[in-house]
Formats: sequence, structure tokens, C-alpha cells
Amino acid sequence: MATLTDDKTPRNDSLISNLTGYLDTRIDIVRLETQEKVKGVFVSTVHGVALAFLGILFIVFGSIYLGLALNQALDSPSAGFGLVAALYLVLAVLFFVGVDKKVFQGVADKLLNNTIYKSDKRDAAK
Repeated sequence: MATLTDDKTPRNDSLISNLTGYLDTRIDIVRLETQEKVKGVFVSTVHGVALAFLGILFIVFGSIYLGLALNQALDSPSAGFGLVAALYLVLAVLFFVGVDKKVFQGVADKLLNNTIYKSDKRDAAK
């Protein structure tokens, strides 16, 4: 009596080899898509950090320049820096009191909307 394991036919062998080839290809595709996503996240992170660093430098040196210019205009050695500090204090208070976390949540939702499942949507459209 023949068992299921004894049914080795060329058709079954080619079916099994096609199936394993398909699975290997799908695994390679998933690996490549993951690698591309990681690369994209890395590039975006480095770009964002560089922009943030340059923005902070601009704010620092712009504030120093504004403080020095106000010092000269007010003919005082420190009044300009006091006014710049007061401006930042007012901005901080307005930001703390007036801006709700829901604004940031909305921005995050728009920026990160369906970034994880883009490949699934592409596959579903076929």
C-alpha cells in the first residue's frame, strides 16, 4: 500500500520546487522592501537632524545679532539681549498656553498616514 510520502512524481516535484522558489522570491522581496524602508528612514532622519542643527544655528546667531543691534540702537550694553530674551519668553508662554497637542497629532497623522501599508495598497490595486 502506498503512502502519501511515496507519491513522488515529476509533477509533484516540479510543483514543490515551484512553490519553494515562489516562497524564496517572496522572502527576498520582503527583505528588499524592508531594506528600502530602513534606508528611507535613515536618510530622512539624517536630513531632519541636519536641518534642525542648521535651524538652531540660525536662531542662535540671529538672536545674537538682533541683541547686539538692539544694544546699539538703545545705546545700552545689555537692553537688547533683555528684549530678545523677553521675546522668547512671550513666544514660549504663547506656545505653552495656546497650542494644544491635538495640533501636533493632526500634523503627525498627515505626515505618517499609511506609511507602513503602502506596499499593501500597491498590491491591492492590482
